[in-house]
Amino acid sequence: MNRAGILLLVWSCLFICPSLFAQDNIVYIDPAIAPSHQEGFPLWAYGYIEPPQPPEDWSQNCLGTRPRDCDRPGGMPQDTSGTMLKVEGSDLAFTQTQITAPFSPADWFPGDHPEMPEVVAYGMEDIGMRACAICHLPNGQGLMQNAPVAGLSVDYFLRQLEDLASGKRVTTDSHKANGFEMAAMARALSPEQAREIAEYYGSIPFKPWVRVIESDTVPKFQASRNGLFTKLPGDEKELLGARLIELPEDTYNTNNLRNPRSGMVAYAPIGSLARGKEIVETGGGNSVACAACHGFDLRGTIIAPPIAGRQPSYIGRQLYDFQQGNRTGLMAPLMTPTVENLTPADLLALSAYVASLQP
Repeated sequence: MNRAGILLLVWSCLFICPSLFAQDNIVYIDPAIAPSHQEGFPLWAYGYIEPPQPPEDWSQNCLGTRPRDCDRPGGMPQDTSGTMLKVEGSDLAFTQTQITAPFSPADWFPGDHPEMPEVVAYGMEDIGMRACAICHLPNGQGLMQNAPVAGLSVDYFLRQLEDLASGKRVTTDSHKANGFEMAAMARALSPEQAREIAEYYGSIPFKPWVRVIESDTVPKFQASRNGLFTKLPGDEKELLGARLIELPEDTYNTNNLRNPRSGMVAYAPIGSLARGKEIVETGGGNSVACAACHGFDLRGTIIAPPIAGRQPSYIGRQLYDFQQGNRTGLMAPLMTPTVENLTPADLLALSAYVASLQP
């Protein structure tokens, strides 16, 4: 085919198949079909202020044996000066490079948890699988953009890994690279490694982590490349609107030092907690009471995980993923009908109230 023919083919594709085009192994999705651009999508739960431009599709990036092919670069703070940094309460010191090392991240408080299994502490560098501790932290408390995994039962934990590996648990947001990276990690684990991780994190109690504040305003903030909201310098505020905004209590401790003892604060619209409590206890007209599966205190039962006190952004994502039919595991037939009629405001209120409870 001559050059003119090639140009004609490319030009035709722009009109015949405009929804997808690839660059640097990333596929970009036409905003008209991207989930993150659809009405009702809870931007706040996925770490967006505005829908991502352009929306990316990471779903095909790490289907093989290298989970890190789905590690979106550029999200970690950088400092190659070699300055030794400290965290209050710890006798240890690390450089910024050591703190965010993908295959041996810093552990500020080794006494806060049992000895980490190799895959939690170091991952598997030969296949590009990052250490579990880099995202979920050594104590399993997790951050806004990932999951709180401490205190989950071993059976539930293993079932989630199986669902991730099999495609029964998929993030609705195709732009969310770490969701697809986690699925690749689950596929890469041996049964023995999966159980080691489950038993390790399951042995660590989940600690109080989030303060929920009802307000009309929120400190001015920005969104990171990897889905973490952080407060901007200064004391300026902006209207909260119909959003739930989760921020680190201390940006530097969370984003730079990755301090596993420094938690989060969530700003929710006034009235959210009362509405969330109503939904949890009675179904609120759009659902059923949560206690039947998650327990009267939402600290989990034999059939459902503990959710009390966990990150509202995480809770919001899971509710929405169930609504959209992207979680189809063993308990989905029970969960899906309970969320299908929740409005965006209900989803927000439920996330806020659940996060406000003691874990």
